[in-house]
Amino acid sequence: MFSTLLATAQQGNIKGVVRTPDGHPVPLATIAIPALKIGSMADQDGNFILKNLPAGKHELKISVVGYRTSIQQQTVTANLTTNCTVILTDDASKLNEVVVTGVSKATSIRKNPIPLAVIGGKTMNRNVNNNIIDAIIKEIPGLSAVTTGPNISKPFIRGLGYNRVLTLYDGVRQEGQQWGDEHGIEIDQYGVTRAEVVKGPASLTYGSDALAGVINMIPEFPSMESGRLKGSALVDYHTNNGMIGSSLMLGQKINDWKYMVRGSVKAAHNYQNKIDGYVYGTAFREYNLSLLGRVDKSWGYSQTGVTLYDNTQEIPDGSRDSLTRKFTYQVNEDDDIKNRPIVPDSRLRTYTLNPLHQRIQHYRVYNNTSYKLGSSNLQTMLALQQSIRREYNHPELTSQPGLYVVLNTLNYDVRYNLPVIKGIETTVGVNGMYQSNKSKKATDFPIPDYDLFDIGGFLYAKKTIGSVDISGGIRYDNRFINWNDFYVGPDKDNGLEKRVYPPDTAGANLQFPHFNHRYSGISGSLGATWGINDYLFLKANVARGYRAPNITEIGSNGLDPGAHIVYLGNRNFKPEFSLQEDIGLALMLPDLDVDLAVFHNSISNYIYQARLYDNNGNPVVIVPGNVTYSYQQSAARLYGAELSVGLHPRRIPWLNVNSNLAITQGRNRNSALIAEHGSAARYLPLIPPTQWRTEIRATSQNRFACFTNAYLRAGVEVFADQSHFYGVDDTETFTPGYTLLNAGAGSGVVNKKGKLLFELFFQVENIGNVAYQSNMNRLKYFEYYEATPNGRRGIYNMGRNISTKIVVPF
Repeated sequence: MFSTLLATAQQGNIKGVVRTPDGHPVPLATIAIPALKIGSMADQDGNFILKNLPAGKHELKISVVGYRTSIQQQTVTANLTTNCTVILTDDASKLNEVVVTGVSKATSIRKNPIPLAVIGGKTMNRNVNNNIIDAIIKEIPGLSAVTTGPNISKPFIRGLGYNRVLTLYDGVRQEGQQWGDEHGIEIDQYGVTRAEVVKGPASLTYGSDALAGVINMIPEFPSMESGRLKGSALVDYHTNNGMIGSSLMLGQKINDWKYMVRGSVKAAHNYQNKIDGYVYGTAFREYNLSLLGRVDKSWGYSQTGVTLYDNTQEIPDGSRDSLTRKFTYQVNEDDDIKNRPIVPDSRLRTYTLNPLHQRIQHYRVYNNTSYKLGSSNLQTMLALQQSIRREYNHPELTSQPGLYVVLNTLNYDVRYNLPVIKGIETTVGVNGMYQSNKSKKATDFPIPDYDLFDIGGFLYAKKTIGSVDISGGIRYDNRFINWNDFYVGPDKDNGLEKRVYPPDTAGANLQFPHFNHRYSGISGSLGATWGINDYLFLKANVARGYRAPNITEIGSNGLDPGAHIVYLGNRNFKPEFSLQEDIGLALMLPDLDVDLAVFHNSISNYIYQARLYDNNGNPVVIVPGNVTYSYQQSAARLYGAELSVGLHPRRIPWLNVNSNLAITQGRNRNSALIAEHGSAARYLPLIPPTQWRTEIRATSQNRFACFTNAYLRAGVEVFADQSHFYGVDDTETFTPGYTLLNAGAGSGVVNKKGKLLFELFFQVENIGNVAYQSNMNRLKYFEYYEATPNGRRGIYNMGRNISTKIVVPF
């Protein structure tokens, strides 16, 4: 009892107000004490209070969008209230943001030679997003995505994607079947509060699969006052495909512990455009549940998370009636595509999913812990993941999956941040994963069952010499992969195929002969940032990336029913290595930000897909109705530039103009292929066209009645022709350019006391309902006829879409 009374008596409060240099209040600023993991929010008049704080010195972090973050030291006296005034100065720049992705410790964007970008939850909420990747690529130049309908987007960084982009969730690498065209990212878009992007090889700290870069998605874990329940509710609606999304988050702090739980659900019918009408096979339904717990002690902190993802996604095939161009659907296993029935209108706008669909489940449990060891610290990460994918592609046996694979992954990471020695910050670490993939009761087997083990160690260091920040390091990786003989034979029960186990292999086919191999590689980087003054920074970085071939590239030999492609791998492939040079300039003026980056990337042993032909020049058809691709390997070169300009004049504080330009070029350096096919083989596949985006946003600086931080925005997206495409065997075709107009408005709504009641976001994308095809939209190539009545081929992207989103904090 005496100890309890003594602890209570040693507590005090901090009360303050947040203002601008000219005395105006800064509403809704976030006030946090990072060491205690507690915080609060200022009201409409800038007032705040932090209660029941332990006596002693504390470091306060005060931040709000549009202002420079302030760090203040305050002393709390027992049984008293400490008063303070916080002055925040304008700063619309994102170059001051601190990021943790791709480096050993938190570092600011402007001081890091590695090309970095950050996007926050507020910015993502202002856009129309069907999935988390779409929310990110609209704001960061150099990012693009290969899409299969509105809910499947695979990120590309500077023309490189698939396993070359490493996606992280709270620092844990995302492991699903990300090698597939129609495989998305299994992350709840409503639970991500921030995304950090490394553009360029990041193998140094992450190893294989970070050849193109890293995207780290950080879940929301708000600051909370002890003993008080905190949460938010979100509702999102899209008119084009009727998407309805909702999410509920609850959090509480109890002593040293913080807890958070979030549940989300999304459902949509088929999307539409003015050329195709409603696109059959693009409806989806998604459920998410996540839990986070964190404890902060004098020795450090430990955070544990659990996520559950369940997505059911229809499988489009693009089959149509040859005259009316209306979509048709498959009834029989081996039907004639020209005689399929037309999809009735009632099935185009229903939320009930059709029998041909895929179901993806992803489960994750992980722990991140940091131990303070005097002037050094030790960080550990351990995670378990399971990805389950089933693709139902048999119209007569709707409960029989064509593809059914279960991927289990154990991730581990240990890194030690040494004490600073003569100004040098050093980190050493080891990380990797163990992975096991197993096929269940299926009929198609595009890849074998396999076991994989990754391990790599690295050394990273950085030092500041005057106005120059130097950083770099080296890493060595090993990947061990093996599988046993894999037989496939007839299934007498359904007339299809099944896996057959030795010794009962009579009449079976050895689809995947035994394989055992080790891949290894050295990667690293070295770069410097020169701060010429407080406003101008020059950057240069050179990095060597490493990527071991993925399972489809070396082992595939069968039909992926969701992609409608038979893949053939090559067991003799070598690892990919890249050498990328980056030069950047960052200018931070009071009224203007400019960020310019130029890059050049040479890749050896570059792996890509090419359509397979026989000796007579005819396409190889292994499974009727499906094309056959084999993987190829050659040298490649990518280069380009990115420019971001942000105008935020102090004399017109309500105005923000942001523009960005991205140019990416990809060249195939396979001289033999170019000699045979000429210009059709000159370029790499899936290279985004030159694109330019501009947004003008006007934000109210004053409160009008119950509305606060109200804004209006208008934007334009211009995509150039893509005439530099991989045209061998018509793998890709010319894609004409297009221009999209977007607009939006939003506001916070407060009560009479200035408390935020809810936030409202209203957006319109593709205002002109433009009919267009992205060259990175896989549906563009879903076409069965050489000629069509309207002269249009393939499926078009989404037409006009209006979104209304409401976020209610409590």
